[in-house]
Amino acid sequence: MAGEFTELTTGHLIALIGFLLGAIAGWVARWARFCTFGAVEDMVLTGDQRRLKSWALAIAIAMVAVQLMHVSDIARIDETFYLGTQFHWAGAIVGGLLFGLGMALVGTCGFGTLVRIGGGDLKAFVTFLVMGLTAYMTAGGVTGYARRFVLEAVDLDLASIGGQGLPHLTAALFGVDAQVLWLPMALVFAGLLLAWCFSNGGLNGNSRDVASGIIIGLVVAGGFAATGIIGSDPFEPASVRSLSYVISPGRAVIYLLTFIGTTIDFSIALVFGTLAGSFAAAIWNKELRIEAYDDAREMQRHLLGAFLMGFGGVSAYGCTIGQGVSGMATLSAAAPLALGSIFIGATCGLNYLLTGSVRDALDLTFRFIRQRA
Repeated sequence: MAGEFTELTTGHLIALIGFLLGAIAGWVARWARFCTFGAVEDMVLTGDQRRLKSWALAIAIAMVAVQLMHVSDIARIDETFYLGTQFHWAGAIVGGLLFGLGMALVGTCGFGTLVRIGGGDLKAFVTFLVMGLTAYMTAGGVTGYARRFVLEAVDLDLASIGGQGLPHLTAALFGVDAQVLWLPMALVFAGLLLAWCFSNGGLNGNSRDVASGIIIGLVVAGGFAATGIIGSDPFEPASVRSLSYVISPGRAVIYLLTFIGTTIDFSIALVFGTLAGSFAAAIWNKELRIEAYDDAREMQRHLLGAFLMGFGGVSAYGCTIGQGVSGMATLSAAAPLALGSIFIGATCGLNYLLTGSVRDALDLTFRFIRQRA
C-alpha cells in the first residue's frame, strides 16, 4: 500500500507550508480585522491610527527577521525580484496609484478580498475573479502591453551597483560596501517604525493589534524562509518569494482550470490557505453569512476597482502585502514608492467616494498629504 502514495517532493512541501502560512494569515486577518484599506480609512476619516500601526508593526517584524536571514546567507533573499537590477520606478508609482484607487472602489485589498470570501461575501468572490484574471493578463497577456511598453520602457538598470536594494543605493552614494548595510539599515528602519507604533499611546494596551502585527510579520518571514531555504534544492529549485495577493489569485484560477497539467506551488497554495483560514475563523466567530451587491451601480464600482487592482498590482510588482510588507522587508527601493503611491491612490479614491467629485477628491488628498508631511 505504501508504494501507492506519491513521495512528498520539495515543491509539494513548499506548497504545504504556503497553505499553512496562508491559513494563519487568513485567520488572523479576520480575527483582528487586519486590513490595509481599513487602516487607511480609519486614519483618513477619524484619525485613528491603531490598525495602521499594527500593519507597520508587521513590517518591522518581517524586516528584522528577513534581514537576519539575509546576512546569515540562509534564505537567498538577494534572489528575489524585489532586489533585481531593473528598477521599475514608473510601475511602482503608476501601478501603486491605480491599485490604491481600485482598493478604495472595492473597499479592500487583494488579501482582504480573500478574507471576505472566507466569510461568505459573494461580492469579494467576483472581485477575486476579475482582479486575478486581470493580473494574469497584465503579467503576460493583452493588458501586459501597456505595462511592458509604457511603464517598463523607462526602467533604470542598476546592475552596476548590484541591484535596487536601499543598501545598494546607499553604498553607491557613499562609496561603502553594501553588504555591511543590510542589517543596520533594517534595525534603524524597524526601530523607527516600532517607536511610531507605540508613540502617543499607539498600540499600548491593544493586545489584539499587537499580536496580529507580530504574527503577520512572522508569516511573511516564514514565506521567505520556506522558499529560500527549502527551495534551494538543486534538483527542484523554487523562486524566493513570500506573501503577495495580486497575481496569485489569477494563478490559482488557472490552476483549477488546468489541474491535470499544472503543478501547485507556494503562491497558489497561499491563496487556498488564506481562504481556508478565513473560513475557519468565520465559522469559529459565527460570522459566516452570504453578502451580495445592493444594486448594479455597486457592482460596476467593484468591477472597475478589481480591474484597477489587477493591472496596478502587477505593474507595481505587488500589493499592500506583496510590496507593503514582503517588499519592504527586503529593503527594496521600489517598495516604499509603491506603498506610498498605494496610500495616495486609496486616499484619493476614498475622498472621491465621499464627495463624488474628482476635483474635490484631489484637493482633499493633497491637503491631507500636506498636513501629514
